[in-house]
Amino acid sequence: MSTLDPAAGSRDNASASAPAESQVASVELVRLANFGQEVASPESRKLADWVVDSADNGKLPFMIIDKVQARVFMFDAQGQLRGAASALLGLAVGDHTVPGIGQRKLSSILPAERTTPAGRFVASLDRDIHGQEVLWVDYDSALSLHRVVAGQPKERRAERLATPSPLDNRISFGCINVPVKFYENVVSPSFTGTNGIVYILPETRSAREVFGSYDVQDSSRKQASARVAPVGDSSAR
Repeated sequence: MSTLDPAAGSRDNASASAPAESQVASVELVRLANFGQEVASPESRKLADWVVDSADNGKLPFMIIDKVQARVFMFDAQGQLRGAASALLGLAVGDHTVPGIGQRKLSSILPAERTTPAGRFVASLDRDIHGQEVLWVDYDSALSLHRVVAGQPKERRAERLATPSPLDNRISFGCINVPVKFYENVVSPSFTGTNGIVYILPETRSAREVFGSYDVQDSSRKQASARVAPVGDSSAR
């Protein structure tokens, strides 16, 4: 986390007789999320770095959902990547939720209303109406992340998840569908016994507008003495 001392300027102007160590400019240590070898969009990386640097996740595991790239990234509380996978998302482009949509029948939801909303959500595991475990992202709007469902045969949901392109991943009523193994091996263990934070990146607005986030690395470059260390690097401890 940032250790920049606002009083550092006064020490820089200390007399020559002051101890040498007191004349050394304070160093800002910037903590970054660790994506390992995973390929991620600049938007996902910037948001994950901000979460770690600002501690916005409040010491809870967190997830980033990149709607444009149709990718899900699961991190532990310290910002170490636990896993990533493709995802199916709401059919319609948009960052809002239609009021009252969680109380409506699926058959009444129009194609233009089938959005996956952007935002910061406190999520937890629970059961759906069929008794299946899901990650409830926003219970009131019936927004959840779950194992990919069969759906209608013409939707080819499993096939869509397997393609390398994100262009065919918009098919759901708004919920996030992920591969079964990813849900069972990464998502479920990460949220077992704890809440977590889910960040869904916007696609019609900026991340700054939605989360109040900032670019960690851009701001750090303004400090001549800044150091950048990814989470997990021994030099950061």
